Amino acid sequence: MNPPATASATPGAPSETRAAPHPSELDWFRGAVPYIAAHRGRTMVIALAGEAALAPEFPELMRDIAKLHALGVRVVLVYGVRPQIEARLAERGLTPQYAEGLRVTDAPALEAVLDAVGRLRLQIEGLLSRSLGQPGTGNARLRVASGNFVTARPLGVRGGVDFHYTGEVRGVDTEALRNLLDREQVALVSPLGYSPTGEVFNLSGEDVATQVAIALNADKLIFLTEAGVLRDPQHGVLGQLTVPAAERLLAESDDLPEELANHLKSAIDACRQREMRVHLVDRHDDGGLLIELFTRQGIGTLVSREPLERLRQATIDDVGGIHALLQPLEAEGILVHRAREHLELEIERFQVLDADGLIIGTAALYPFGEEAAEIACLALHADYRGSGRGDRLLAAMESLAREQGARQLFVLTTRTAQWFQERGYTTGRVDDLPPERRAHYNQARNSRVYTKRLQP
Repeated sequence: MNPPATASATPGAPSETRAAPHPSELDWFRGAVPYIAAHRGRTMVIALAGEAALAPEFPELMRDIAKLHALGVRVVLVYGVRPQIEARLAERGLTPQYAEGLRVTDAPALEAVLDAVGRLRLQIEGLLSRSLGQPGTGNARLRVASGNFVTARPLGVRGGVDFHYTGEVRGVDTEALRNLLDREQVALVSPLGYSPTGEVFNLSGEDVATQVAIALNADKLIFLTEAGVLRDPQHGVLGQLTVPAAERLLAESDDLPEELANHLKSAIDACRQREMRVHLVDRHDDGGLLIELFTRQGIGTLVSREPLERLRQATIDDVGGIHALLQPLEAEGILVHRAREHLELEIERFQVLDADGLIIGTAALYPFGEEAAEIACLALHADYRGSGRGDRLLAAMESLAREQGARQLFVLTTRTAQWFQERGYTTGRVDDLPPERRAHYNQARNSRVYTKRLQP
């Protein structure tokens, strides 16, 4: 009878040791999982300038885009070629011509444009193909497809200047693009457009990306910027802007870099026409694209039609998010444990603070009799505490209680007594609770009772 197999090192062979993942790595992954699930199957149009292709970190950026594809994101990549065109013109001894901030593309310049576009297309395809087999790309074959997806018309003569082969977007072949995305291919879109008569026009890469995103009704339009990020007066990154706020920023800022101003205009246009999110991310930040998409705080500026966060009635689909939010507080003994089944049965009692599809806060209101109600399960994700969101939740629950006719509110707490006291709640007794609630008071927890009289 053969002896049982054992795992043992070969004598004299070097042993391989493996360190456990650092807690911060585990935390990052755990935090990213909800975003990975939320982004799977979503269409994202990513726009990058030609300057990005000249940077030494360009291959790493392409690997990050390959990782997005491996995670199930439907990627449309739109690229610009301004510095590449300048180089091709210089090789030919030609001087670039501009008017109204746009390139004048005569016949010799068009040859330089076509050369630059073709070279960069091959470079991007090669880098994306080379990303195959890299960690995080799933070792799956990544197919890249390009084509004549954009129809264009000439700008014509403006202000007395003939722009020749400089054009603007006329239409987007969404059926062709969707067919590529359905076949799990990365769609690569150049800044070229074609007329029904076969002419080729040089287009703005930014305009192409914006119109493609609008035509596809993309979930996200992402500009990888060369001019940095938008900052507030204290030099902090502007994390979120609504369309009205973006319009005010454009109107009031006289020192905004031209590139960022153009991105904001495109974001406003896209958000007004479609329910999409537009992200401005500094291309120079290593991993900035992934940080923006897979972390709660992000790293760039998000522009949307409506505020990113909204307080709303919870639905049965929110049970998992609420449960995950309450679990850490239950483990610490701050909140009473509630099983998922319990949450499902009482989901109509809950309100949630929704940040782009993720539950970052919640609270519940339980009526007792005709004039009393209890606020329970008031909880915020750790990353969002100390920012006034708790006050927003509490105010919403008090307003809802008033609407339901309650005149007396009460809360039971073991750790947050002072927080409620600072917001007008006064010390009460167990005997002050409605009889039905008093009958279920947990003596072992010894929770403190605080009450507040609501004004009609």
